Amino acid sequence: MDELHDPEGQATPVWAIFSDLMAALVGILVLILVWVIGIQLELSQSLEQEKQRRLQEEQRRIALEQALADPLASGRVTFRDGRIGISGNVLFRLNSDQLQDEGEALLQTLVQPLQVYLAQHNELLMVSGFTDDLPVHRGNQRYEDNWGLSAQRALTVTRTLVAQGIPEERIFAAAFGPNDPAVPNLDEDSRARNRRVEISTVPRQDPPSPAVDASVDMKGVNDE
Repeated sequence: MDELHDPEGQATPVWAIFSDLMAALVGILVLILVWVIGIQLELSQSLEQEKQRRLQEEQRRIALEQALADPLASGRVTFRDGRIGISGNVLFRLNSDQLQDEGEALLQTLVQPLQVYLAQHNELLMVSGFTDDLPVHRGNQRYEDNWGLSAQRALTVTRTLVAQGIPEERIFAAAFGPNDPAVPNLDEDSRARNRRVEISTVPRQDPPSPAVDASVDMKGVNDE
């Protein structure tokens, strides 16, 4: 009976409990430390990637601006935030999508520097058409709204640049209508500035590898 009530034989030593608690605490601290280090490394890599991306964008912008030095010097072409701006009044008459002789000649001055830039960078050219906020004239039967007018103007410039030597697989058109004005539409001068065509560069997606194409084809066969 004495053996059943022996306190020394049944009690767990305090130092053993304390040792287990300390081991668990150290383990938790190690896990937290590893997690913090992993987060710091991930943030450092993300910051470095963002830094490289911005550096590459700045280098491309500088390269394009240098290539366009002569057209920019004429004052009829602007370059802002990596976008080439051409006044719509130079390219087209009001509410028209027919390129004027002056506009065609101006586009010709852009072809050679754009060709040089495309040869050195794996990018595409996006030709964007913009209008002011006024509706198209009622007598204009070709377009229901500014979307149609800006789209056709962008297509006209795109086709002209292709005819002048820009590879057609490296250029496309986009329409913005009255959206994204360069300045607020307050008067005739500001509206004239908003009637414009811009040419900007966008990254070119590499075509999928043959292995990817084959896997897609096989998936389609299996689905059937």
